Amino acid sequence: MMPDLMFVALVSVCQLLGAWWILRGVANSARPALRRLVQWGAAASLSSLFFAFFLRFDEFAAYFPAWLSSWARGLMICWSLVSVVWIAGFVVLRYLGQRPPLGQPQHDPSRRHLLTSAGTVLVAAPVAALGYGVFIQRKQFALREQKIVIPNLPQDLDNLRLVQLTDIHLSPFLSKADLERAVAMANETKAHVALVTGDLITRAGDPLDDCLDALQNLRADAGVFGCMGNHEQFAGSERYTEVEGARRGMRFLRQAAHPLRFGSAIVNLAGVDYQPVRKPYLVGAEKLTASGALNIMLSHNPDVFPVAAKKGFPLTIGGHTHGGQVRVEILGADLNVARFYTPFVDGLYRDGSSSVFVSRGIGTIGVPARLGAPPEVALIRLCRS
Repeated sequence: MMPDLMFVALVSVCQLLGAWWILRGVANSARPALRRLVQWGAAASLSSLFFAFFLRFDEFAAYFPAWLSSWARGLMICWSLVSVVWIAGFVVLRYLGQRPPLGQPQHDPSRRHLLTSAGTVLVAAPVAALGYGVFIQRKQFALREQKIVIPNLPQDLDNLRLVQLTDIHLSPFLSKADLERAVAMANETKAHVALVTGDLITRAGDPLDDCLDALQNLRADAGVFGCMGNHEQFAGSERYTEVEGARRGMRFLRQAAHPLRFGSAIVNLAGVDYQPVRKPYLVGAEKLTASGALNIMLSHNPDVFPVAAKKGFPLTIGGHTHGGQVRVEILGADLNVARFYTPFVDGLYRDGSSSVFVSRGIGTIGVPARLGAPPEVALIRLCRS
């Protein structure tokens, strides 16, 4: 909860300072229509922060229907982010407007036109981008195929197919029909093993049974296996998910391993509950390995990868990051929140002979948007070369 509070505090400070600066700057110089627009915008921005802060906590959100509190909170956070971009941009534009380049007249019409055009783009671009992420890309499920080379992979495991669903977050931001569409995509791969790597829901009260009902339609030759995410932990639903999942034919591995035989080769699937940051990772996980088998670690948090590799797992499969969920590339730099807490954000990472694959998943949290990180069903192919 503390990182969330720090984020809200940072955004609050930015918006307060920005609102003060904008209102102060236009109070005496802007036309009445513009002044009213800015005042209403500042008021809406600060109001959104107020409600987003209180709706962050379940005891306040409980007074509202789940769909209303979730969408209100999400759209308010979207507005807060857009406001911060606007404020930063207007600060830069005002600075440029007050300081013409050397050799140019103080009131250059072409320069003024350029700044006006830049201001128009500044206002429209963040809204258009987030709108695309909320209403279009959030629903654009894709099948992603990832080849992973495993040194000394047994012949009988060559081209073994593992299909992965993760970070479902069945909630007002993702319907059961959407999940069923993802399950149908997964079944079309005709995978040998199906994996569900955590975060079936977002919070207590979300439709966990609906999620499990949809997931029980997953089909794979060797069965459906999974591990728990941080949101199962937050919702206090780990035991319920384990029991009800088993009743529907899914086995969630909680500090446990399960061998799967393919011809003369064995895959040893090991799963752990969510591994919290700032605590020792995978304590005792070396006991889950099996000699002579291909040991695969299922961990919602991919940050455990270096530890898993040292404990005898050449492959780790996880999620948790949503691929950053909202990613912006500026001057070649990939900017997203996930990079603040793990270097393993999206896709395949290798360290020597060990690998970790991180899927973007299909759901969203906080901001009901996907931008630069489209939702996916992941098909992993294990190969000898």
